[in-house]
Amino acid sequence: MSTTSPPAIVFLHGYLESPEIWAEFTRQYFNDCRVLIPALLGYDGQPIPDGADYSLEAAAASVRAELERAGVGRAVLVGHSMGGYVALAFAEKYPGLVAGLGLLHSSALPDTEEDLARRQRNRSFIGEHGVAAFAEEFLQPQFAAEHRESMAHHLAQLKSLAAAVPQAVALGGIDAMSQRPDRRPVLEKATYPVLFIAGKEDKAVPPEKTHEESLLPDYCTVLWLANVGHLSFVERPADTRRAVRQLIDAAFDR
Repeated sequence: MSTTSPPAIVFLHGYLESPEIWAEFTRQYFNDCRVLIPALLGYDGQPIPDGADYSLEAAAASVRAELERAGVGRAVLVGHSMGGYVALAFAEKYPGLVAGLGLLHSSALPDTEEDLARRQRNRSFIGEHGVAAFAEEFLQPQFAAEHRESMAHHLAQLKSLAAAVPQAVALGGIDAMSQRPDRRPVLEKATYPVLFIAGKEDKAVPPEKTHEESLLPDYCTVLWLANVGHLSFVERPADTRRAVRQLIDAAFDR
């Protein structure tokens, strides 16, 4: 009697986050899936080797190694923000291993000049004041305005996770994001379903950017969320889960 392996899904955390951001989101909801939640280099207390490579391409290779260790072939990749950049780098390098691609508040576009200037300011601030001080300024605007008080406990958790990120890792992440290429061809060539989840109040990845990119793949779904900033999996978890579930079902034809 043959058995079918459960669908595999990989959740990739964003900048100054950790695998912990997915704990509540995935708990008891994807039990019929093989769920992998790797930590990117230097996050979650991982040792940092000499000459560490923080590039998105190196991160994609580490995800590939994680799949190999787990005995997983094709998988759906869901990435938040910088995690989406890693997912796109993975899809560019290993397209045959991608069953579906979920981009939560992320983009295939490279940084604009304005983005690069902002990242340089952030880099200078972290270098002078440290990661914890930066998190105090960086995280609150990621929530929609109406959630900044009601979700103060989530904000506190994210600040705690960010403060635990070593400075070298934080700076390396900024450099990796600044140097990423235009990966719109990944979306144009996608032979798998693509999902975008976008907050209408997202200042980091504006809705206009998501709309432009959503027209590129052959098969694409966009979930637009009102009163949501950059953190749909916290601000509107039930809707975000349903969209990810639909992506899994489409990817594995269930």
